[in-house]
Amino acid sequence: MPKHHNYSKALHHNIFRIISEAADELSVDAYVIGGFVRDHILERGDPTDIDIVAVGSGIQLAKKVADKLPKKTPVKVFKNFGTAMLKADDKEIEFVGARKESYRQHSRKPIVEDGTLQDDQNRRDFTINALALKLNSDGFGELLDPFNGYEDLKKKIIRTPLDPDLTYSDDPLRMYRAIRFATQLNFIIEEESLKSISRNKERIRIISKERIVDELNKILLSDKPSKGFALLYKTGLLEKILPELTALQGIDEVEGQTHKDNFWHTLEVVDNISENTDDLWLRWAALLHDIGKAPTKKFHKKIGWTFHGHEFVGAKMVFKLFKRLRLPLNEKMKFVQKMVLLSSRPIAIVDDNVTDSAVRRLIFDAGDNIEELMTLCEADITTKNPKRYRKYHNNFQVVREKIQEVEERDHVRNFQPPVSGEEIMETFNIKPSREVGLIKDAIKEAILEGDIPNEYQPARDFMLKKGEDLGLKVQNQT
Repeated sequence: MPKHHNYSKALHHNIFRIISEAADELSVDAYVIGGFVRDHILERGDPTDIDIVAVGSGIQLAKKVADKLPKKTPVKVFKNFGTAMLKADDKEIEFVGARKESYRQHSRKPIVEDGTLQDDQNRRDFTINALALKLNSDGFGELLDPFNGYEDLKKKIIRTPLDPDLTYSDDPLRMYRAIRFATQLNFIIEEESLKSISRNKERIRIISKERIVDELNKILLSDKPSKGFALLYKTGLLEKILPELTALQGIDEVEGQTHKDNFWHTLEVVDNISENTDDLWLRWAALLHDIGKAPTKKFHKKIGWTFHGHEFVGAKMVFKLFKRLRLPLNEKMKFVQKMVLLSSRPIAIVDDNVTDSAVRRLIFDAGDNIEELMTLCEADITTKNPKRYRKYHNNFQVVREKIQEVEERDHVRNFQPPVSGEEIMETFNIKPSREVGLIKDAIKEAILEGDIPNEYQPARDFMLKKGEDLGLKVQNQT
């Protein structure tokens, strides 16, 4: 136990005094436990989520606290779980009765009984989350730390309170949480715990995809996601959830020719992009940008290893992967697909001889996401050679300048052809048909190719000529 074991200063918020009074009046022992205590000791700011454990009825304590608050405060009661929740100022406070849990083999839902504080701390996932501060007036702020969680915090160690095989087998989601905390806090998972994750990886099948993805997203949103994905890979958990990613691992050699290890390269790209964006879906795009390389990898005697069409194949794989993991199949998925599909395009327009039409097509295809695409491409530079690194970054600067120059002149980002489908139908007196689509596409292609400017009159003249080629007659216009 640390010498400075009283943390009453952490409990400066008025809500803790109110909980203390309510607990004393009910003659119930009450404690704040878990993340609030951990983050205070780590000086990670003032957490807004607070977990309160009552040795008795958590619901009763919550109601008593609500009665004491100056403003009328509703209490959400979850009777089946024996928990209650209320909001006070900016704090969300959950109350639960101290409990002990036992698990069945095929479910992570425990059989719950009333228990002591010690029982409640035993059921916690990690020693650093089992720290509790007493809230009763007798011993207010006293730290209760039965598993030396304080020492583990100081030594930056993730360890389970009980035998890790028991902790992880009971609730296999804890394996992902261990890796997530190690990534977020930059801690090390204690050796026995890490081995236990590998031993228990098959148990993950009883966990819903949504819960796993929630942990994956938190790993992806951390400062250095590669740490988490490397641990997921090392323990065998990654293959269970993202086999498309682990398929990229390894280097093949034929006739002395090798290719880079696309798995470890991908993790570098994710770290690079994380320095420049907090956008979860752009980080997902970085994680998945090369997944098409495993199924498209071929060796040719004359040119060596190729990955032809890997962006197209990868974009199609994104849909299957999102569907399997129950990730959103909406515009977020379409954005990730778009980034994967276009991920190699900007580098193709570095060349001095590149035509304006290639630049226009990239701007048109990327639309409002051109900046995100450039961020992804720049993150994709993982060379350790300083000269080459500078050269590639300078190349992308050239691409940015070309994009800006062409866009300012031609305004093709998200453009709609200046002549509408309605005007085409009216001009030739035709109904919605294949011909309308052909003329619209031809106008779009002519603008992107630079054959006509992106203006109404040249587009209309082109429409008339195209209609004539298709055998359509212009109606007499008065």
